[in-house]
Amino acid sequence: MRAKDAARLSAIRLILAAIKQREVDERIELDDAAVVGVLEKMIKQRRESIAQFEKGGRADLADAEKAELRVLSAYLPAQISDAEIQKEIDSVISATGAAGAKDMGKVMGMLKSRLAGKADMGKVSVLVKARLAG
Repeated sequence: MRAKDAARLSAIRLILAAIKQREVDERIELDDAAVVGVLEKMIKQRRESIAQFEKGGRADLADAEKAELRVLSAYLPAQISDAEIQKEIDSVISATGAAGAKDMGKVMGMLKSRLAGKADMGKVSVLVKARLAG
């Protein structure tokens, strides 16, 4: 507020409102993992909106969403590298004995608990699919 950064203030208010809404809806107090889940959902929504706005030729709206995306991303835990993601994928595949695409759900289930908040699960899914196909 004091910095007069209206875009950042607006994004932070959106975060707080989303967290409060989820707490009220579910009648619980969110822990850190649940807050990260809320942030990830908001980030996913922003990415989809950016794609739609750019597709529709609305650069002004896309820029506003990108600004919100930067603020939201700042509140997520540090993301792990692609090499670390591959190491986790290999570890889970060997632990579960996954052999093909039919085992993808089993692998993703274990990876989701290990990598929640640390990696983009959409990207992880693509990497797992490629690894199990090859």
